[in-house]
Amino acid sequence: MKVLVINAGSSSLKYQLIDMDNESVIAKGGCERIAIEGSFLKFKFNGEDVVIEQPMPTHSEAIKLVLDTLVDQKYGFIKSMDEIDAVGHRVLHAGEMFTGPVLGTEENIEKCLSIKELGPLHQVPNIAGVKACKEVMPNTPMVLVFDTTFHSTMPEKAYIFGIPYELYTEHKIRRYGFHGTSHRFVSGEAIKYLGLEGKNSKIITCHLGNGSSISAVKDGKCVDTSMSFTPLGGVPMGTRSGDLDASITEFIGRKLGMDATETLNYCNKKSGMLGVSGISSDFRDLRNAAEEGNHRAKLALDIFAYSVKKFIGSYSAALGGVDCLVFTAGIGENDGNIRKMVCEELEYLGIEIDEAKNAERNNGQIRDITKAGAKVKVLVIPTNEELVIARDTLKVAFGK
Repeated sequence: MKVLVINAGSSSLKYQLIDMDNESVIAKGGCERIAIEGSFLKFKFNGEDVVIEQPMPTHSEAIKLVLDTLVDQKYGFIKSMDEIDAVGHRVLHAGEMFTGPVLGTEENIEKCLSIKELGPLHQVPNIAGVKACKEVMPNTPMVLVFDTTFHSTMPEKAYIFGIPYELYTEHKIRRYGFHGTSHRFVSGEAIKYLGLEGKNSKIITCHLGNGSSISAVKDGKCVDTSMSFTPLGGVPMGTRSGDLDASITEFIGRKLGMDATETLNYCNKKSGMLGVSGISSDFRDLRNAAEEGNHRAKLALDIFAYSVKKFIGSYSAALGGVDCLVFTAGIGENDGNIRKMVCEELEYLGIEIDEAKNAERNNGQIRDITKAGAKVKVLVIPTNEELVIARDTLKVAFGK
């Protein structure tokens, strides 16, 4: 069976077509600059990059172009759209309405739109992708897979803030957490790798990229996570500030003459590694600058690693110990220096890495970088959120 996975952003749309009989990727690519002049579709065909420039005023046109290309006589990967058995859609937010993936019925779509204020930058484009697919493929099952639902197992003490409780009951202000499909995938892979299926397990997963989050996973279920009411919370990231004293945002706005929306944008898009370094949000640029003696670039890296380290320490306390530490996503999988900085001085927890193994290049496989004799396993696991979505889609649509 073949599942098409769609990840629709505000002006972009990524896709993968996966053969679920062997979980291999048949095709993948993405549309950029949707509703913007100069829109294009880019994908690989026979190992070569193919770019098709075409106006895409809405997500409907983008979806149609993707589907037309998949069955194109020259660039096609399948003979007919009938070969696509179901479509899985990444959706940012489930609120408290869903605790797992659901069918993309009109009722469920409207429920998702009813909480768009919880994720205004992502929720509407995500659902636009669903609606666009339903227009073009009305008889194909659609499944909604959420970023937040893996964290729905957190206990109240982990997700309720120290503010009047009525703000939770009346306005649903709470910790939700994000990157859930990634944390679910890599924690599950770690459990299988360590032979802990059906047994007690305490795993800390570090999804480190331009957006970063850390999760505490006990017996396969999330008990705490670093991102908060929005993806702004937690560790400092590429352009996001991470956790702040709430008074700071008011102070920033007053000092810089910005309203609340402008201040929030400042914390989301001009802070984090970019704000501290004054150079870049890209960790490769920061590493190069730090090696050349740039103090602020080195400081940004130090702040990031120190913040991740603190979450690992706090989550080891929340879990009552730790069996395995997992690094994943762009930085977690590829930046051995950051992994080394994070793990330094965590020997008291039993976390020690083998420097030679840590320095090896990412090979797309699970890598065990644990130092011989260390009590806690340290793994580098490539994430695969699209595969999680495809598996969920098959299960929800066909019970498989």
